[in-house]
Order: sequence, then structure tokens, then C-alpha cells
Amino acid sequence: MAKNIKETLLGTLVHGEEVMENIRVMRNVSLDKICEEDVAKSANALHKKELELVVSNVIDTGKNAKIIRFSSKDGYLPPFEAGQYINIFTTIEGVRTSRPYSISSSPRQRGYYEITVAGIPDGFVSSYLIENAKIGDTFTANGPAGVFRHQPVFHSKKSLFLAGGSGVTPFMSMTREILEASLDRDIVMLYGCRNPQVALFHEELSAYTKKYPNFKYQLIVSDDVEGWTGEKGFMNGELIYRLVPDFIERTTYICGPQVMNDFCKKELQVLGVPEKKIRREMFGTRRDIQNEPGWPKELNGSEVFNLKVGDKVIPAKSSESILVALERAGVRVNVCCRSGECSLCRVKLVSGNVFLAKGMLRRYADEKYGYIHSCKAYPISDVEIML
Repeated sequence: MAKNIKETLLGTLVHGEEVMENIRVMRNVSLDKICEEDVAKSANALHKKELELVVSNVIDTGKNAKIIRFSSKDGYLPPFEAGQYINIFTTIEGVRTSRPYSISSSPRQRGYYEITVAGIPDGFVSSYLIENAKIGDTFTANGPAGVFRHQPVFHSKKSLFLAGGSGVTPFMSMTREILEASLDRDIVMLYGCRNPQVALFHEELSAYTKKYPNFKYQLIVSDDVEGWTGEKGFMNGELIYRLVPDFIERTTYICGPQVMNDFCKKELQVLGVPEKKIRREMFGTRRDIQNEPGWPKELNGSEVFNLKVGDKVIPAKSSESILVALERAGVRVNVCCRSGECSLCRVKLVSGNVFLAKGMLRRYADEKYGYIHSCKAYPISDVEIML
């Protein structure tokens, strides 16, 4: 057998052959070699691809949202980092689908994962969970996953949380861990809602403000609410500058609807906050995708095109993602974030035209060879894809 460069060079040295023999022996008997299979088994056991969860409690918030706690069916829940999510699978009216929900419970307790499901108009999965989920129900999930979390090497100990609507949920996990574990972190949270009646966790967050000196919380109401004397309007640069004078020292985390997300990022950039100090989490895709900049003017979102995948031809509405069309037809696709980031749902575009929504994080190789994330791709003509 021909020798590689390393072996050739070692062979020229005194005792070179002996050294090479020792290397071969060590490779065969090292702990890494012996334990490799056991380590792989342990890793798979600790970080399962699929989780079997059972509903252990359902709490009605009285704010058109329910808190659902999931325990593990086999008694073990994988660890997670505050800010991550799980992707819940369910079958509704014969359609197998999923939705990612941020974990709002602290990662310091491992008895359950807690998610908060807020009702949205015509919500498919959210409405089902709010109306039907009960103690004892079982669900499959994947995760925990996501990169919306504090990175101590790169991020400041001083944080600014900008939350909108149900986007407050990952911040609850972060806040609970920081405060309950007395971590060396300083938080300012600005929470935008239409009115105080729908502000999730408002009472808990207000109590934290009074109890912990390293936590400040401010609710901002956008509707004209009679009797409301607190902050009003939107989380623009003027408001951030006034309420958080040291904003430039903080790492800012944004979570909420895409419109709010994009607006807040622009306002921060106007204030001079560098890109690297802004972290964002998207919650799915826009429900009014036809109003996103770049949408074809000749389409209104009601058009139905043919989506060909293999031998199947599926009707696909222009205002619904290719992923949704596939799920409605019973075609299984790997999926996790549903926000264009994880790339699990990517498919190859063989022919036709699609509208790619903002927020899709495509790799260069995917762009070069025609792969798209089906959760962020909308048919604007007859389309053929390959799974």
C-alpha cells in the first residue's frame, strides 16, 4: 500500500517506523475508538429526532391564549437553551402539519416544556390546540431547536428585548432563567401590544420589575385605549432612545410579527446600532404575503396553480406556501422552523416560478442548484418540484 506524505516523512526519521506503529496501535485501542459507538448511542438517546410528548396541564390565560405544558411520555426531556422552540406535529381534518412554538418555561427546570398558543384569525393549528388540547393528549415534536439565544462569547451581558404580541414567549424563558438563577445579566424589555387586555404575562413581568433591580419592563399600547396612561404608539427609534438611553451598549433581541420585526430593525439601524448587535426571531411567514414588497402586481393571492411533484399534481394557492400545499395533499416533508431558516423543508425547483418571501436563509449551493425552502416559497405559476 502506498504511503501518504506523513508516513513517508516519519519513515525518514530515526525510530520513524516505530513511531508509525505506535500511532497505528493507539488508533485501534484509544478510548475515542472504543467508545465511539457508545457515545453515538448516548447522544441519540439524549437528543432524539422525535419526542413523544403528553399534555400535563392546560392553562387559560383569559387573553385569547392558552399555556400548554408538555411532559415526556418516557420520562426524559432533552435540555434546551432559553429562546429555543419545539415543533409540534398534529393531524387536523386529515392534514398532517406542524407549527413551531417557543418554549416559555425556564431551561433550569426539566419537568416539562411550556408553550403559549395565542389565537389568530383563521388559525389552523393554533385554533385546534386552543379548542381541543386537553390533559392526557399526546403529540410528536422535534427540537428543541433555534439560534435565538444568548451567546456569552459574543453578546453583551446587557440585553434589550423587543417583543410584539405572542413574540414575548421566548423572552419569558430567558427572563425566568436569568432572574430565578440570579445570573449576571441586565434586561430591559419593551413589549408592544394592541391593548393591555391581550398582553401575555403582563402581570408576571410587572411583578418582576418591582422585585429585581436588573430587570425593567415597559408595555407599549398601539390602540387608543380609554384610561390607559402608559406608553402609547409603536417601538420606534424615538421611544427606544428615550426609554433605553444605554441601548447602544446592549445586544438587542427582536421577536414578533414580521412587520414589527422589520420595522424595529430599521429603527435600530437609524439609531446607529450595528447589525451584529441585533438578533431576530421570526414567527412563521406573513399571512398577507400578497402585500409583501416584490409580490407580482397582477396576482391577488386567490389564484390556484398546478404543483407537480413526482407523479402527483396538486392544486396550490398563490398565497399559501408550497409546504402548506404539500401538507394538504398528504405529502410528507421534513420541517422544523417554518420560517425559512433551518432548511429542512428545502426542495428543488424543477420548473415554473415562485415568489420567495423575505427571511429565507438559503445557502449559496442551494441558490446555485435551484433549491428553495418550501415554507417561504409561493407558486406564482404552474410549478414542478423534486423532493
